[in-house]
Amino acid sequence: MDLRSTLNLPDPNFTIPMKADLPKLEPTIQARWEAEGIYHRIQETRKDAPSFVLHDGPPYTNSPIHIGTALNKILKDLVVKSRTMMGFRAPYVPGYDNHGLPIEQTVMKKFQERKVTPSVVELRKACREHAAQYVDVQTSQFKRLGVFGLWERPYATMDYRFEAEIVRTFKRMVEGGYVYKGLRPTLWSPTSRTALADTEIVYHPDHVSKAIYVAFPLREDPNQIFAKYPCVDTIIWTTTPWTIPANLAVAFHPTLEYAVVAHWAEEGVVPPVSDTSAEQAPSTYYVVLHALVPRIADALGWKRYEVVERFDGITLDGASFSHPIFDRPSIAVMAEYVTTEDGTGVVHTAPSHGRDDFYTGQKYGLPVPNTVDERGVLTSEAGEFEGIYYKECDTVVVDRLREVGALLDVRDHVHSYPYAERDDKPVIFRATEQWFVAIDHNFLRDRMLQEIASIPLEEFTEHPPQEESKGVSWVPESGYNRIEAMVKNRPDWCISRQRPWGVGIPIFYGAKTRTPVLDPVAIESVARLVEREGSDAWFVTEPDGILPAGYTHPETGETEFTKETDVLDVWFDSGSTSLCVLEGNVYPEWKEHWPADVYLEGSDQHRGWFNSSLVIGTATRGAAPYRQVVTHGFVTDSEGRKMSKRLGNVVDPVEACEKYGADIIRIWVANVDYANDVPCTDALLKQLGEQYRTVRNTLRFLLGNLQGFDASVDVPLIDIDEWIVEQTELLVADCVESYRRYDFNTVITAVHNFCGKELSRFYLDAIKDRMYCEAPGSAQRQSGQAACRRVLLSLLKLVAPILVHTAEETWTLLRESALLDPGEPETVHAATFDPPSAERLAEIEGSSLQVRFAVLKAVRDDVFAAFEPWKSPETVKDSQDAIASVTLKGQPLETLRTFETYELANLFKMSWVELNEGEPSVSFRRSEFLKCDRSRLRRPDVETVVVDGAEISLTRRDRAVLGV
Repeated sequence: MDLRSTLNLPDPNFTIPMKADLPKLEPTIQARWEAEGIYHRIQETRKDAPSFVLHDGPPYTNSPIHIGTALNKILKDLVVKSRTMMGFRAPYVPGYDNHGLPIEQTVMKKFQERKVTPSVVELRKACREHAAQYVDVQTSQFKRLGVFGLWERPYATMDYRFEAEIVRTFKRMVEGGYVYKGLRPTLWSPTSRTALADTEIVYHPDHVSKAIYVAFPLREDPNQIFAKYPCVDTIIWTTTPWTIPANLAVAFHPTLEYAVVAHWAEEGVVPPVSDTSAEQAPSTYYVVLHALVPRIADALGWKRYEVVERFDGITLDGASFSHPIFDRPSIAVMAEYVTTEDGTGVVHTAPSHGRDDFYTGQKYGLPVPNTVDERGVLTSEAGEFEGIYYKECDTVVVDRLREVGALLDVRDHVHSYPYAERDDKPVIFRATEQWFVAIDHNFLRDRMLQEIASIPLEEFTEHPPQEESKGVSWVPESGYNRIEAMVKNRPDWCISRQRPWGVGIPIFYGAKTRTPVLDPVAIESVARLVEREGSDAWFVTEPDGILPAGYTHPETGETEFTKETDVLDVWFDSGSTSLCVLEGNVYPEWKEHWPADVYLEGSDQHRGWFNSSLVIGTATRGAAPYRQVVTHGFVTDSEGRKMSKRLGNVVDPVEACEKYGADIIRIWVANVDYANDVPCTDALLKQLGEQYRTVRNTLRFLLGNLQGFDASVDVPLIDIDEWIVEQTELLVADCVESYRRYDFNTVITAVHNFCGKELSRFYLDAIKDRMYCEAPGSAQRQSGQAACRRVLLSLLKLVAPILVHTAEETWTLLRESALLDPGEPETVHAATFDPPSAERLAEIEGSSLQVRFAVLKAVRDDVFAAFEPWKSPETVKDSQDAIASVTLKGQPLETLRTFETYELANLFKMSWVELNEGEPSVSFRRSEFLKCDRSRLRRPDVETVVVDGAEISLTRRDRAVLGV
């Protein structure tokens, strides 16, 4: 008799295949999604549900996506899909950032390779084409990662209607009185030839500058402080020799104590100050901060010096010193920012090249000379240094200072220095006329600080704030400290850029007076032009072709105008997106509630997108544009190094999809501690492939057991099946709460552990005999099938946001086999988690069933631990060959006695289990029972029977199933 044919072995063609072959499987599933319009079908199923809005931060369309972009976009997709399965309508409008310097630089490089100098119009056209190309490329790549969204109409900042809405956002800022033009010190990129905002700057900690100590001779001493000293200099210390030609003042702290230090150039015994003989006279008297005298002396190598007088800095008010190179005064000014931490306590002040310098200069009525042009080259106002590139001043200016005897010391100095984030080149401070947003106008800064007040995640989750309430939930909470510091300390926002590729600043000037037109009517006329023809039209259309007929300047009455040539900072573009998208003025299908429920971006965006969005949102609508902000770190290799082609440690997400599958990349995203920098390597993806296989094989086994099951029949569950269903409900409750808290690692870890421990190592092991050997229609087997189905449905829903393709693959087979519940959708991604109610949770957690199985599993673990060292390859290899004698007392013994002995043998995987009362212990002996040829079990009811003329051993159950 062929006993194998009598078993209910799973049909491999009924369930999902063991080998996923994700690189081939996923595109077929995605093609079906595309054909069925899955995103819109999901939105339709949730049309009457409360909405949850994640507003997308736009990636830059200058190249294909990288692994960091994939991390960001998949995290967003996990949020959107999990909120959808919580029952929300969770729309997702993907966004793209199209303007700005990186695209312009890439396009210009192509022109240079062809030795072509494009016009502004030609350059802008090429930039638009380049950006459009990568919108298509990135869209295809994001879809390959399994990301759902409104891909046929994403928002793109270069879309004509979108550009027009950016212009209208500028108009709203003007109407609020926040926009002004002024001469201010700004961070300037000589390589890109444009002003930059603080949000576009990164600081390199290991920048090397030439640090110089320079003597400034006393010029005027109206208070006769130094009358008794024949030769008095002050000393400044600076790391920017190129700013020396622009020096107009030296700054002292009014309340700190300064010293006159006598210095003898020759070594020897220091004479008393009372000895005024010419032979013993000091060579120079220096004025520096008293607290820094020892440090200065050490730096300058002074051997003989003495402090001869001390006084407060305010005493120097009105004095002046001579510029070390030019014949002009460098006046003494008072400044609170002078510190005792470094330098000399006397600060070199060039109003053209520093924020503090500029405002101090304004206070004292100093001019702001244009000593450095947009290229970083010194101008005629720098005198003899005209035409010299600012970096070359490290040599040229230093040599000149040495020549005139003013240079006291020069050395390399390693320190933190600002670089442009876009091209990673050093920047300088340069005072120029720019357009700004006034951060303190109408108490904007204070209002922003109120808006971002931190709400702990737990409090936010349990008690979501009301519509008008203030505060933001920062995930992780440390994000609040970063944004608060940025808002507290940020200067006015420089929003003008001296570049051609961007949205032109919609400002006209009176042709004669150059008075800017800050008139909403004029700005709206620009918006209408841009809406029709795009922002390119601003650069080619004359003012009279834009402004209403007969328009006159509101202030000067002029009728002839010129246009602003600068473009808006790209952070103004992206900072406007919450208004442009969620208000629905660009495309009605984008309209959602404002503010958004969540923003999710890299941690660098506290100074970037979160910041610019906050400024514009608070200024125009009186609130932050987000209720929660989730941030993630950057992707590194296994050694924590930034990925780069030069190091050969780059993981390309597109190539990884073709090698491992998108679900493996997604399980990597779910696993990592995204709040910090995260590693990604081929080895790690392979390792996570094992975790994926554990989950997949569990799904496969569960589904394989369901062949022939009638899901429409209500089947009563036996205890162990009821127990696993309850365990699954507890898992669902925990995972849904983790999804709510954006804790994806806890979700995938809990699911993986559940598959490995509760299912594979216990429950599925325990029911395998029942599923394979019971009669197909038996109550025991149907109970197991019913439980397997309920567990499978819950697991599929839990993993669906992460393993989007695998969950859909399995769900489709369930649907085609009529194994879904009535009312379940065709796609798993439109299903809901259905977590247990609070009452149901309390019922499960307090149930006697959970207590019974908790005790059983604990004793079972002890039995297994004792069995391993007892078994022997020579005598007993298999636990079915052993009888376990378990001695217990008290409650554990009473609990195990509630299980039937036959059931205990199955649960313990032993031939038999004997329970005894006494001090806890476990012993084993070789089973004397026959082994069943069909079920491979040794049981006391195994008997030898003759079937078809052959002797076979069978348990009572197996004899009944076979009818012998």
